[in-house]
Amino acid sequence: MDAQQSPDSSSDECTVLEAVSKNSCPLHPSKVCERFCQPCRCPLCEDCEGHGDHPFLELDQGLDQTRDQLQEGLHALQSRRPQVSEALAQVREILQQLTNQRAAMEEDIQSAFEDLHRQLDVRKSVLLMELEVTHGLKHKVLEAQLQSLAACEEDMCGLSAAVEEAAAAEASVSTLSEEQELGHKLEKFTHLTIRSDLEENDQLDLILETEALRKSIHNLGTIVTTSAVASQSEAMGVGLEQCVVGHPACVTIVTRDKSGGACKNGNAILSAEVFTPDGSIVDGEIMDHKNGTYEFVYTVPKEGDFSLALRLYDHHIKGSPFKLSVRKASEVEVSPSTTTATNSAANATPSTGSSDGTKRRGKSPGQKKKGSKRASSALGTPRRKHQNPIEDDLIFKIGTKGRNKGEFTNLQGVASSNDRILIADSNNQCIQIFSSTGEFQSRFGVRGRSPGQMQRPTGVAVHPSGDIIIADYDNKWVSIFSGDGKYKAKLGSGRLMGPKGVAVDHNGHVIVVDNKSCTVFIFQISGKLVSKFGSRGTGDKQFAGPHFAAVNKNNEIIVTDFHNHSVKVFTLEGELVLKFGSNGEGNGQFNAPTGVSVDQNGNIIVADWGNSRIQVFDGSGSFLSYINTSADPLYGPQGLALTSDGHVVVADSGNHCFKVYRYLQ
Repeated sequence: MDAQQSPDSSSDECTVLEAVSKNSCPLHPSKVCERFCQPCRCPLCEDCEGHGDHPFLELDQGLDQTRDQLQEGLHALQSRRPQVSEALAQVREILQQLTNQRAAMEEDIQSAFEDLHRQLDVRKSVLLMELEVTHGLKHKVLEAQLQSLAACEEDMCGLSAAVEEAAAAEASVSTLSEEQELGHKLEKFTHLTIRSDLEENDQLDLILETEALRKSIHNLGTIVTTSAVASQSEAMGVGLEQCVVGHPACVTIVTRDKSGGACKNGNAILSAEVFTPDGSIVDGEIMDHKNGTYEFVYTVPKEGDFSLALRLYDHHIKGSPFKLSVRKASEVEVSPSTTTATNSAANATPSTGSSDGTKRRGKSPGQKKKGSKRASSALGTPRRKHQNPIEDDLIFKIGTKGRNKGEFTNLQGVASSNDRILIADSNNQCIQIFSSTGEFQSRFGVRGRSPGQMQRPTGVAVHPSGDIIIADYDNKWVSIFSGDGKYKAKLGSGRLMGPKGVAVDHNGHVIVVDNKSCTVFIFQISGKLVSKFGSRGTGDKQFAGPHFAAVNKNNEIIVTDFHNHSVKVFTLEGELVLKFGSNGEGNGQFNAPTGVSVDQNGNIIVADWGNSRIQVFDGSGSFLSYINTSADPLYGPQGLALTSDGHVVVADSGNHCFKVYRYLQ
């Protein structure tokens, strides 16, 4: 009984043993650690050496300090998790988009080659039919000749037999008449003309020039891509350092892959925006040099502090957004080399990026000549002038900056049909539809790069069938939707590089102004290419960043030539009919024209983007008047159209709204 331990003594001994084992020295297990070396971050017992001059803590303090640091590390780790989650979401989204792109391209490839197969089958059928018809015609001629000769031969054989039979019989008066009849027949055959020459030939040759076709098929189609990533790509150039009001500034973007290696091919999806703190955006153009480098050219119309955002696949490149300080020319010394560089860049006719069709404030004619006489807006008698009784021609305006119904972010193209106004809301990736009196009716559009989605809609038109035609700059195709916004088809994929404006001619053909390739394409609504014309340059039949188009009563195509500061009129075959305009602020001059429309009298209405005004010309290109915009000035007008009641609707891009002005009164 005395040897039996009490429950209390047994518990105390276990507690002591447990404490000793927990604090045993890792190097000397029989010893208990009592101190903690701060620099080495380790516990020490009395036998531990090599820490003589190090500062020490009590073991409990050291362990608590380690625990606190572990907790801090945990908090830091947890704070990074949202970044990882966001990155995961982005990568998943890109992967999904990549998969969608692949599916869309597979569909395009299948569709294109199925169409080629159909065309080959049709051509085969046509050739077989032509062969059948040609053979039949030749066969009919030769068969008729054959039958004629055979009948002649048969008659000759019959006559020969009858003459031989008569000659073998005894001559008598009774057979005389028969023999005389045979004689007459023989005489007829003697003088009979027998056509022994052939009336047809046997030629049926086939010419199939397949070698060139084989080569074309061998090179048919290209998968376009680049390994460029935003985090490694960078920008450089005078446009990041020195910006002068009214002078073109130039920035060079060098794209790089994930390892920092320079990309050698183009076609990356870049966007660029120059904007003020209040959100106003300045327009600019991006040119793809096809070697991995790009040039962004822009002009700022006023001094102040701006930001330049350069994005690659919707992500900021290295250093973006950049801060720009824009000064007047008198305040900045512009070197000749800088002037030459920016001027040459401006003349290089680069293509439009995400700032495509954005905003810029100029002087409105109404501001300079408020209350003065101006040419009539009615234009029924084009040269007649009268005192304008109203301060401004504005009837109403709709919109503010935003992403909701009736709000816009970089609105561009405008169309009007059947008492409806259609707006291409570029940065919101949708089309918004309003009544002719400004009531919101509907909108449609989903952001994406698959058929039926929109990435940067810039132009809009309505086909006589009621279908809505949309130019999608970044998707490089034109989408066709039903009147109620249901996707139907696309056209121009693989041909277009950056479609900006669209129009429809009197034949129902779709006119596409390709800003990036400086070419006008004409398609059937089915997607078949009818013709194309134009190239990059300053010549009469060339363009420098063309924007929008309209069709006049002669079925001629009117195109605004943005960087050449002119308006050009062409036949459907691409022959120049008329050219008017030059760079400046005077009557009939332009600072980068954008939207264009034609009234019932053949007069041409043009949005003068850089001068922030709307000018009116007669059919021969002579200046007539301005639309009075003095009370509520425009700020970088883009697309415009005539409404069903004869007024002008214009996308006031810089003010994030569209406006309707009195015109045909």
